[in-house]
Amino acid sequence: MQEYNFPKIILKSGKERSLQRFHPWIFSGAIKKNIGNALDGEDVVVYDNAGKFLGLGHYQKTGSISVRVYSFDEILPGREFWKEKILNAISTRKVLGYIDNLQTNVFRIIHGEGDGFPGFICDFYNGILVFQAHSLGMWKLEETFKDIFLEIWPDKITAIYDKSDKTLPKSEGVTPQNRFLFGSESEKIVSEYGMKFLVNVIEGQKTGYFIDQRENRNLLRKYSLGKTVLNMFCYTGGFSVSSLKGGAKSVTSVDASQTAIDLTVKNGELNGFKDNHEALATDAFEYLDKMEKNRFDLIILDPPAFAKHANVVNQAVKGYQRINRAAMEKIAPNSILFTFSCSQAIDKLTFRMAVMEASIQAKRKVKILHQLSQPEDHPISIYHPEGEYLKGLVLFVE
Repeated sequence: MQEYNFPKIILKSGKERSLQRFHPWIFSGAIKKNIGNALDGEDVVVYDNAGKFLGLGHYQKTGSISVRVYSFDEILPGREFWKEKILNAISTRKVLGYIDNLQTNVFRIIHGEGDGFPGFICDFYNGILVFQAHSLGMWKLEETFKDIFLEIWPDKITAIYDKSDKTLPKSEGVTPQNRFLFGSESEKIVSEYGMKFLVNVIEGQKTGYFIDQRENRNLLRKYSLGKTVLNMFCYTGGFSVSSLKGGAKSVTSVDASQTAIDLTVKNGELNGFKDNHEALATDAFEYLDKMEKNRFDLIILDPPAFAKHANVVNQAVKGYQRINRAAMEKIAPNSILFTFSCSQAIDKLTFRMAVMEASIQAKRKVKILHQLSQPEDHPISIYHPEGEYLKGLVLFVE
């Protein structure tokens, strides 16, 4: 039996069952004792109430998730342990065809719980790595991760940027600032299925770009030929460029951010599209309310998360109902609607029921053509269903 000098977390009776099924989260209410007074970001060893080993994780005092378990085996979590985990994540992407892919050189290398790194993600932007930690324990390991990646990929990496200042939970004495861990290159032109996009990892949302919609953008190309397209909440125009690449007659891109609209225009021009692309900086709800009926026969709704926490689910559902109803009321007959939710607190059934209610209110008959999720480089641990955060529906609106 492995001996540890870490603080010990003892669970209440019955609270060990989720860990026995390899779920990596331990909530504060499940903890009976914190022996050794574990501090934020510290490694802890977890036992059940009878003293049986359950796993190793990082402790976090703030927030409802007190421990994120990174191993259910009795190991020593040194550099070689993390190197093996990173190599496993890279091997998965190699099997999926992302490594050295000239048509698509932007993808996720590490996806949190899905790759056994609870509270940590890493994205690859044609040479630039972006780290983003959602737990202090993972944030403290970023120098180790940097060294491992530079050892494994010395010729692939031009810069490594930590973008965790807005994702780390508050902790006493810790004031994280976004910073380069290696190099200084912040901007790259990336390729996605041959389409070009300008990405700035410092200024862009998330880690710089919405990688998780890649396969859904590719699907959109199939439906775009000859269509008059409206892309709501367009951000930097990923869906807009995909529609134009698919042969859309025209595309209108809408976002409240002028910065996003400017990038949308640049990305359209970068791919040779200008004359049939209109980009507007305006409120999406106001635009939908005022636009004429039947103007568009393909609409994309990809709003920011309406529910980041479980206590606002009801309010979020009303938001999804409202925006889908507005789109269904205005879209032309026999048209296509791509609609999404990236709210982790909204499950697939809840989102689907909200869209169904919107169709009833709009008095439109709707068929589901596709049920969408995040791509394969954002894997979902079968033991952690919460990892399936992106939900989407492709609808035929009669």
